[in-house]
Amino acid sequence: MRPLIGITGRQLHLGVLNGTSPKFQHQFVDSYFTAFGQCVAAAGGIPVNLPFAAGAAGVIDRLDGLVVTGGQDVHPERWGGQAPAVPAADPRWDHDAIDTERDDYEATLIEEALSAGVPVLGVCRGHQLLNVVLGGTLVEHLDETLLVHSSPNHAPDDGDLAHVVSFVPGTTAHAVYGPRRVVNSWHHQAVDRLGRDLAVMGRTPDGVVEAIGIPDRPVLGLQWHPEWAGSPDPSFDWLVVEASRRATSRREHGSCVG
Repeated sequence: MRPLIGITGRQLHLGVLNGTSPKFQHQFVDSYFTAFGQCVAAAGGIPVNLPFAAGAAGVIDRLDGLVVTGGQDVHPERWGGQAPAVPAADPRWDHDAIDTERDDYEATLIEEALSAGVPVLGVCRGHQLLNVVLGGTLVEHLDETLLVHSSPNHAPDDGDLAHVVSFVPGTTAHAVYGPRRVVNSWHHQAVDRLGRDLAVMGRTPDGVVEAIGIPDRPVLGLQWHPEWAGSPDPSFDWLVVEASRRATSRREHGSCVG
């Protein structure tokens, strides 16, 4: 059986889409980047989009893996950062605005997945939220040096040659990627103090944390966007393999739900 992989997304007003009829612009739409589903399917999994309305209770029990995707900043109140200086914009109309409903939903999914032993892949914002959920903090804003983290490049992109991540031997990230990999980069924040149980698994030459995980558990956070790489990124193969192991174990122990 192909494993079920849950993928998180956003909720927006339909009016943010050009050409929407005025009759329907205040209706909501759940939004997911198609690339995630394509990558999961190509690796052998079944992608399952997770709307906020699904809630978290019982959802993780039906999944074999979880992808927490990228997007807007995590609200700084979750990790002790500086409160926004201006009134918050409506995240249903502004896709860059902080979305506390999304924060709450994805944080609960991460907590439930970790508790149940469901494999987790956190991407960009998801990587940062994984750290925050486990009690870590973030760098509020990276100072750009010769190494640019907020790249002007358009997806898909394999990254600039200078933006290479070196992986720590013996870690999950090293097992997935080998000693190093050039990756894309579209972020202005980063992991600072690690959350409990997490380990740094990869950094760029300027010391920015680009990969984290929990040793000996199927939990991996990546600061880049593997779904938008110009060539296939092996993190999705890793996730589907780990999710398949979970699915097989559940069947063998008669605990498959559904």
